[in-house]
Amino acid sequence: MNTPLLRIQLGRDEDVVLARQRTRQIAAHLGFDQHDQARLATAVSEIARNAVQYGGGGWVEFSLDDDTKPSLVVQVDDRGPGIPHLAEVLAGRYQSATGLGIGLAGARRLTDRFEIGAPPGQGTSVTLGKRLPSRGGHRERPSPVELAGMFAAARPEVSAPDADVGNQDLVLALLALAERQADADRLNAELAETNRGVLALYAELDDRAAELGRASQLKSAFLSGISHELRTPLNSILNMTRILLARMDGDLTAEQELQVGLIRKAAETLTDLVADLLDLARIEAGKTEVRLASFTVGDLFGTLRGMLRPLLTTDEVSLVFDPPDYELTLHTDEGRLSQILRNLISNAIKFTERGEIRLSARPAADDFVTFAVTDTGVGIEPEDQARIFEEFSQVDNPIQRRVKGTGLGLPLSRKLAFLLGGDLRVDSTPGEGSRFELRIPRTYRATRPTPADGVAAVTGQPGESRHV
Repeated sequence: MNTPLLRIQLGRDEDVVLARQRTRQIAAHLGFDQHDQARLATAVSEIARNAVQYGGGGWVEFSLDDDTKPSLVVQVDDRGPGIPHLAEVLAGRYQSATGLGIGLAGARRLTDRFEIGAPPGQGTSVTLGKRLPSRGGHRERPSPVELAGMFAAARPEVSAPDADVGNQDLVLALLALAERQADADRLNAELAETNRGVLALYAELDDRAAELGRASQLKSAFLSGISHELRTPLNSILNMTRILLARMDGDLTAEQELQVGLIRKAAETLTDLVADLLDLARIEAGKTEVRLASFTVGDLFGTLRGMLRPLLTTDEVSLVFDPPDYELTLHTDEGRLSQILRNLISNAIKFTERGEIRLSARPAADDFVTFAVTDTGVGIEPEDQARIFEEFSQVDNPIQRRVKGTGLGLPLSRKLAFLLGGDLRVDSTPGEGSRFELRIPRTYRATRPTPADGVAAVTGQPGESRHV
C-alpha cells in the first residue's frame, strides 16, 4: 500500500531545486545515509529537470510503499510529447545536447526501482524507488502526516542554471564512481577466487612432489637391491659356460656347444640389463661418478669400431665412422660417452635392415661437440619420439617384435647425456631413418645436480678429484 507524503508542482527551474532538497530531507528522515541521500536526490532532480525542460512542467509525488520491502517511491509526471526513442536512451545509445540521456540512464542506475512510460503525445511518467534501510539502532521514523507537515516550507532561492550544471556533473561523477566500484569489486572477487585456486594447486603439487620423491627413492632402492642380487648368479652362469666352452671339463658335442652358447648369450643379455638398471638407480640416487680423462675423438671412434662392427649380421648395412677433419680432444668421462654412443649405434643396427649407419662428430658453438648417429632404418612416428625416452617403453612395430629389448637404452643414454652436461635429441622420419644427436661440452663443466643428472662426484687425473 502506498501512503502519500508530498506533492510538488513543477513549472520552473526553481521547482527542480526544491524537488532535490525535499528528496534529500525525506530520505534523511527515513534513515538513509548521506551517500544514498545524494544518489536519490540526484536521480529525482534529473528526472524533474527533464519534466520542466522537455515536458513543459508537471509534478513530483513522494510516497511510502509499505509492502514486504518498504521503499520510498517518487513519481515524476509531465505533460510533454513523450520520448519517441526511449529504448535507445535507456540503452545508453542516445544523448541530447542538454543531457537527456544522462538523466534517464543515470537515474536508472542510481535507484533500486525504475519504471518509465512515455507514449507519444501523452507525456512521460517516471517512477523511482529506493528500499528503506533497516532501522537497527536508529530512532523511530516520523509518520507520513508528520513528514508532510515538515516540508510545508518556502521555496529556496537558488540559481537554477548553476544547479543544472552541478546536477549533471554530480550524476556523471556518481556514475563513474559506481562503475569503478563495480569493477573493483569484480576484480577483488576474481583475485580472491584465483588466490584460493593457486593455494589449492600449490598444496596439491607439494603433496604430489612428496609422493613422487618417495616413489623414486623406493624404486631406486629396489633397482639397486635386485640388481646386486642378480649379479652373483649371473656371474656364476657366465663362468660355468666359459668353463664348458673352453672344454676344461671334457669335450662337447656340436649340439651341447650350441646350447651352452645360447645359455651364455642369454646370461650376457641379462647382465647388460642388470648393468643398465644399476646405472639408472645410481643416477637417480645421485651416486654416479664422473671419471674425467683427456682423449681424442679419433681414439674413441677406433675403440667403438672394434666393438661394434661384429654386431652387424648382414652385408646390406654398412657402419661408417666419420671423424672430424682435425684431431679433436675432449676432457670428459670417456666411458660414459662411449656407453651412450654404443647404445645409439646398437639401436640403429637393430632397426636398420639395409643402407647405412653413420657416426659423426663436429665442433659446435660455445665449445661444445656434437655427435650424430644417423641411420636409414624404419624411423619413428612423431607421436612416439618423446615416448622412446621413457623407461621400459618401446615402440610397437614389426621389427620391434623381432628384436629383444628392455626399453632402458635410450632413457639411460639421455640421463648420461645430462650427466655430462649436454643433451640427447632425436629427429626422425618414418620409413626414411632417424638421427640421434648428442651434444656435450668438450671440457666437462661441473653443474649443480638435478633430478635428471644425479651427479655424485667428479674424479679425474691425480689431484683433480672434486665434488659437485
